[in-house]
Amino acid sequence: MIVNSQSARDSLDGLSVGDALGAQFFVPGRSLADLIDGRPPAAPWPWTDDTEMACSVYSEIHTRGHIDRDALASAFADRCEPYRGYGGGTVVVLHEIRDGRPWAEAAGASFGGRGSWGNGAAMRAAPLGAYFAGRPDEAAAQAAMSAEVTHSHPEAIVGAMLVAVAASHAAATRETSCTPTELLQAVDPYLIDGRTATGVRRARRLLGRSIAEAAYELGNGAQVTAQDTVPFALWTAATFLTDYPRAITACIEAGGDVDTTAAIVGGIVAAHTGHRHGPIRGIPPAWLSSREPLPTWAEADHAWGGGDLR
Repeated sequence: MIVNSQSARDSLDGLSVGDALGAQFFVPGRSLADLIDGRPPAAPWPWTDDTEMACSVYSEIHTRGHIDRDALASAFADRCEPYRGYGGGTVVVLHEIRDGRPWAEAAGASFGGRGSWGNGAAMRAAPLGAYFAGRPDEAAAQAAMSAEVTHSHPEAIVGAMLVAVAASHAAATRETSCTPTELLQAVDPYLIDGRTATGVRRARRLLGRSIAEAAYELGNGAQVTAQDTVPFALWTAATFLTDYPRAITACIEAGGDVDTTAAIVGGIVAAHTGHRHGPIRGIPPAWLSSREPLPTWAEADHAWGGGDLR
């Protein structure tokens, strides 16, 4: 099995920077025009629940090589800081897990027993996918397990799988090239019928259209569901796969659940670009230094793990 720890770490950086910068645009007075002109908001940029949960996924996959759902559920519950912007339903599930309720019961009971179809499972999946660079089946399976801990609805699980597979393909092609169509074709085998899959199929037909049209047709995360978040995020990542700053700016331009779309897109795109600069534009150093530092436990896990593993 080939895994790529550096791609996973680059993806986590891309996710967290996108999350933190996107969240700045919920603050009145922030200017998209200033960002485009090279004047981003003043540092520091605090990250949200998107990054906190992604760090737990990264830590688990990096230290174990696979998702242990019991361990991940405990990590999510123990590390949950509600002020980071967690949805109310997720806070309830995590508090129940912390109090000893099995994660499958807690997640399955939410929303009247239907389970959550929110975008929270997708928002944290990109570093996992990048870790399994070029292994889409493994990325999809592990992403499904990471989703089930908090989101048991099929739409949410499919959303996480699609993000992970896209990140796996983005990481696998970082030394070559990948067209927008190729990235969206990579997720084809995992389009389990439903509203999220329908949106991703529509996203392919919208390649080459404007950001505004894509957001109008696909959603921009404003409903905080997998089906109105993942299709636009994949369209954006495919469209701007070699230009991290432009990809994140596109999410901000689209509005909606900006921190989450920017987290998903940032995680996929950074898996492909890393921190490179030139024709391929990776994470700007100034943006990375403006992001609030990641939790010390996530940094320690990275230092322990080293580089590529085979």
